Amino acid sequence: MFTGIVQGLGTLTAITDKTHFRTHRVRLPAEALAHPLAVGASIANNGCCLTVTTIHQDEVDFDLMAETLNTTNLGQLKVGDAVNIERAAHFGDEIGGHVMSGHIFTTTEITRIEDSPNNRTVWFRLPENTRPYILTKGFAGLNGCSLTIGEVTDHEFNVHLIPETRARTLFGQCQVGDIINLELDPQTQAVVETVMRVLAQSKSKTPF
Repeated sequence: MFTGIVQGLGTLTAITDKTHFRTHRVRLPAEALAHPLAVGASIANNGCCLTVTTIHQDEVDFDLMAETLNTTNLGQLKVGDAVNIERAAHFGDEIGGHVMSGHIFTTTEITRIEDSPNNRTVWFRLPENTRPYILTKGFAGLNGCSLTIGEVTDHEFNVHLIPETRARTLFGQCQVGDIINLELDPQTQAVVETVMRVLAQSKSKTPF
């Protein structure tokens, strides 16, 4: 389980490619090393839950299978790229964001960025298969950041970023066209799908 509060930026230091498989070696930020780390631990990379397979001091290895490479933006990364890093939540930790699973639903892309002196508004393409679940004042996981959704249009949605988010995460250096991992709020998804199913069943029973 994760909270969507990114601890810092990791750096991809090595990539080993195999058939439909890839291993990433990532140098972790100091904030992610505050607690002891063991093989088998879960760490979110750009919001995607990955398992630590090897530890090399402040660098760790993660294995990415074909589904991860196809569904997330991790397969597009190259050596030297940064990733948002969050360690799995510990019992007793403050839940400062939202409960997140680290399971990426799809990717989206940044369509426009609006900057002001102390704020940044980032607009994203609204994928067709996510429209029922992206709601104003709801939340979504974007590259592992738990963010409140602002405005939603027919084709876009936005979030508003404070300076702390920009300083701590990749959103401080994001650009139009960047591909972003999107995790839906599972509670919103469950409620919407239940309502849609009930309405469909009710409609099918309506006599003509």
